[in-house]
Amino acid sequence: MTRRLTLTMVAVVAGALLVATVATLFVTRLEARDQARRDLGGQAQRLARRIETVQRVGLAAVQVALRLEDGAVVCIGPTCGPRAAVAIPAGLTQADLQVERLRAGKVVTGTRGRLAFAAAPADRGDALMVVVLTRRVETSPGVLGPWFFVLIGLTVLGAATVAANLGRRLTRPLREAQAVTSRIASGDLAARVPENPADGEELAGLARSINAMAAGLDRSRGLERQFLLSVSHDLRTPLTSIRGFAEALADGKAPDPVRAAGIISAEARRLERLVGDLLELAKLDARRFSLDVRATDVAEVLTDTAEGFRPAADAAGVALVVAGTPAVTAAADPDRLAQVLANLIENALKFATSTIGVGSDRPGPGVAVWVDDDGPGIPAADLAHVFEPFWQSSRSPARQVGTGLGLAIVAELVAAMGGSVRAEPLPDGGTRMVVTLRPWRMAAGDGAG
Repeated sequence: MTRRLTLTMVAVVAGALLVATVATLFVTRLEARDQARRDLGGQAQRLARRIETVQRVGLAAVQVALRLEDGAVVCIGPTCGPRAAVAIPAGLTQADLQVERLRAGKVVTGTRGRLAFAAAPADRGDALMVVVLTRRVETSPGVLGPWFFVLIGLTVLGAATVAANLGRRLTRPLREAQAVTSRIASGDLAARVPENPADGEELAGLARSINAMAAGLDRSRGLERQFLLSVSHDLRTPLTSIRGFAEALADGKAPDPVRAAGIISAEARRLERLVGDLLELAKLDARRFSLDVRATDVAEVLTDTAEGFRPAADAAGVALVVAGTPAVTAAADPDRLAQVLANLIENALKFATSTIGVGSDRPGPGVAVWVDDDGPGIPAADLAHVFEPFWQSSRSPARQVGTGLGLAIVAELVAAMGGSVRAEPLPDGGTRMVVTLRPWRMAAGDGAG
């Protein structure tokens, strides 16, 4: 690429020089021809005035007397005798002299090829005597001198040097980016492109983008590993219990077979829920799920879902408070909205110390639904990541509830319904999860209803 850039820039400079040289020669030639015509016209007019003062003699004698080398004195008319006839200068014809203009007393100038000429009439009474002067105009490259070509050579050499240096500067960041992306593709997510502002905003921006991509991939891989470790632990724990109690039952060593069977059943349901959540998350990520968005009474869905968790909350010693919710209608799938609220309440049940609050409102253009817990809260640095698929909070849950995938499922479902979800700290401690949905009137105006 450096070679192509260098050759391209040298070609552009050489082409520009060629065009400038040709244009200069053309303009110089035009100017030289015009200047020659003006000079010859003035000389011819002065010589014509001198002829008018000379006695009537032959044209050859007049020409000798005037010492005309690049020109002639021409007599035009029927009274011009043979001895007076002097040939028109080579390269011109009588038509070039424009006899009618000469008879009118005007000076005629012009060019014929590289030959510039001027003709001025002299008043001789009985015949038209014309002074014709010629000059060959030379505008060949040799007129410009050898230093001109030396200058061209130095200019092209300088352009090649600048082009090569610029090409190296432009391609160096690209080569570095190519090397780093190859390392990233091979699995080295710690590779980074050097960021040099001197390379220009575009190349520096490319380096920043690649580094951000590598950092994101590295972070995602770390979260994925953390997630796999967590899922492996969650799978191993119930399997261990199931295997232990099953072996005890098989060997007849279980002190309470009924209790052992109940534990096996509970752990099996826990495994079933975990596998179900994993499959649900996979379907949501692939957008392979059904969604029936329609006018949904948010207060009704919220109340019914919260009441379903009241026994679990009572068993955990946590008060579940449903705030007075106004009648608001959102554009949502009621079943998926119930799933979203169930996951949020289940997540709050993990961390709540004494109280979980749920409610809805329409504070602005959207419909807001929230779930509060009075737990230890979420660090500010973690608030932006709580809904990521492989993220786990650094705060310790007060009790083990659910599979730990609920918030990732919430984020996918809410986005599919055209809403948004966020986590924010409460003033007195704890965390609020807020889901914002589109009001049905707005959605219907967009063609949803």
